Amino acid sequence: MATITAADVNKLRQTTGAGMMDCKKALVEAEGDFDKAIQNLREKGQKVAANRSDRESSEGAAVSFVNADKTKGAIITLNCETDFVGKNETFVTLAKQLVERAINFSSKEEFLASDFNGITVAEKLIEQTGVIGEKIEIGGFEILEGAYVGSYVHVNKIAALTAISAPISNGDVLTKDISMQVASMGADTLSYKDFDPAFVASELAARIAIIEKENEEAKRLGKTLKNVPKYISFSQLTEEVIKQAEEDAKAELKAEGKPEQIWDKIIPGKIQRFISDNTTLDQEKALLDQNFIKDDSKKVSDYVKGFNVEITGFKRVALG
Repeated sequence: MATITAADVNKLRQTTGAGMMDCKKALVEAEGDFDKAIQNLREKGQKVAANRSDRESSEGAAVSFVNADKTKGAIITLNCETDFVGKNETFVTLAKQLVERAINFSSKEEFLASDFNGITVAEKLIEQTGVIGEKIEIGGFEILEGAYVGSYVHVNKIAALTAISAPISNGDVLTKDISMQVASMGADTLSYKDFDPAFVASELAARIAIIEKENEEAKRLGKTLKNVPKYISFSQLTEEVIKQAEEDAKAELKAEGKPEQIWDKIIPGKIQRFISDNTTLDQEKALLDQNFIKDDSKKVSDYVKGFNVEITGFKRVALG
């Protein structure tokens, strides 16, 4: 039987990421044959992967990588089964190694089929499934290019990228802040102007149906009923709608006995509240129309204007 040295074990650990005892066992079973030991570990990974293929893998690590000239970024989630493994230093290191490679590919499928030290990324994940003993897979995968790209990662759970229209001296501040906004609030598009009217109408109908159902139960229980919305996007607030809101505000002030000479000071605030109450879809799904998380007195679009650039794109991945 070949002599197994500590150097042999360490070499196998560095190659596969497996634990010391697993590496020693694999080398013993392979009678010191290094390549056979690697193959044994990979076969073990295949067996574990097959047995755990139906397991939920909602934990793990979200990571980001931006290239040196800040023109391209990648974000991925490396998913596993438990938070314990997701926080493991070796696991997070693997996630970071993977995202640095991911930036060179346009799709997750291309990436999984690419080389990782002599095997494919997909095979590497199977190998690590055997090493760690949990299902491991790439969950989210996003690539973003632009004149200047920055990123933000929230406690290894959510990662986001933002691209702006030109490189600027404080581009790192802007792209990090907007990526933080994307990570925190999520968004589907840049502006309410991107919404298709049919989509807005469908969303409004769906929300009305939910609220009406909830109100039926609330009425039965004697609870306060929710207001049923007429509008959910600024795209629905035509000039006529705003004028009617102003007339309604005047009628309300008159009924309250407020002096007419102070109406002009009160009505703008009421209209702003009317707009805020009737643009919930924009606030949920349109990045530039959201309240800025660092200063909710302004919109994201207002914050961006101070940098004299435009947001050209954003991406987000999250565990769960």
